[in-house]
Amino acid sequence: MNPESSFEKLGLTLPPAPAPKGVYKPYLIVDDRWLYVSGHGTVQNDGTLIIGRIGQDMDIEAGKQAAEQVGLTILSTIKTNLGTLNRVKKVIKILGMVNCTADFERHPYIINGCSELFAKIWGEENGIGVRSAVGMGSLPDNIPVEIEAMFELH
Repeated sequence: MNPESSFEKLGLTLPPAPAPKGVYKPYLIVDDRWLYVSGHGTVQNDGTLIIGRIGQDMDIEAGKQAAEQVGLTILSTIKTNLGTLNRVKKVIKILGMVNCTADFERHPYIINGCSELFAKIWGEENGIGVRSAVGMGSLPDNIPVEIEAMFELH
């Protein structure tokens, strides 16, 4: 099964691919083999953002769902700019940043929302890469999660 078919079976909807809000590229392809995706936020289907701080404004499950939404936003950038998810061969790395209270300690659980989505799209062998999940004192626009990623292309 290919990534496009896997995504279709999930019955999920991609939000609009976000435009840069600063001086950077949303994605960059290097040597026709590596796809780098800049930090993405919690863009919803209507273009608005999920906002809030985990441990203060939202609980751990809402945070995990927010990370899945970030994963969908990354998929939207890939599909919008590369035409298809099938160009991606493998997830190499994701860096997940969690906007949370100082006493929150379950950052990896939150970022699993994105990692589990990618594993469903590309399978466990190709959809799970190396990863970091860290807590932040704040994130842009008070979003709960920001994720950047690196992929290998076909």
